[in-house]
Amino acid sequence: MKLAIIPARGGSKRLPGKNIKFLCGKPLIQWTIDAAINSRVFDRICVSTDCENIADVARECGAEVPFLRPPELSSDTATTASVLAHFIETFEQRTGCTVNYVCLLQPTSPLRSADDILHTEKMLIANDLDAVVSVCEMEHPIQLCNMLPPDGSLEGFVRPENYRRSQDQEVYYRINGAIYFCKTETAKRLETLYSRSVKSRAYVMDPVSSIDVDTMLDFCLAETVIKNKLKSTKFN
Repeated sequence: MKLAIIPARGGSKRLPGKNIKFLCGKPLIQWTIDAAINSRVFDRICVSTDCENIADVARECGAEVPFLRPPELSSDTATTASVLAHFIETFEQRTGCTVNYVCLLQPTSPLRSADDILHTEKMLIANDLDAVVSVCEMEHPIQLCNMLPPDGSLEGFVRPENYRRSQDQEVYYRINGAIYFCKTETAKRLETLYSRSVKSRAYVMDPVSSIDVDTMLDFCLAETVIKNKLKSTKFN
């Protein structure tokens, strides 16, 4: 069985109610549910939430909410790894189903497409990988980034060898949070995802499709992209 899990807790400090806030005519979480459905990859598409309102919206959008997430896994300190492990184990116990593959899809990545999900699934299966994780190119050269001391001094902020045009810098990538497609055992031990013991590979997405909605600015950016159908965006 291939299981999609969409984590969506009720508490959100920076953008309250973001998971069900309407983005271009439909709740934010529906963009991810639609992508999962349209990919035709999954046997079950489930939402992990502690909130009845989110659960109701998720069901209306076509996802399952087989049980609510316990309070101890709904706090600001709860990790994605613990939430995922709990959901898989509880789901298998309650349904009697054996989950072979798990795909974690964050609802805050509304521009990730059904094709993106399908490509990661094919990459995972064809190469017998433990995991495929979506990434995108860094928006700004990491070579021009550094920490600041208390006095704000720029001494040593950029190394002399890195003081050059941005387009001449080596390309770095970041985890964009849109897709984590894993074998179940890897998903249960998500904290080991980037260790040498895990056979993983990156799936590269374009920066526009990688927009992560965490603040009102992010939300407005995603809204602008959708309304203007920017060419680098992949739609479902």
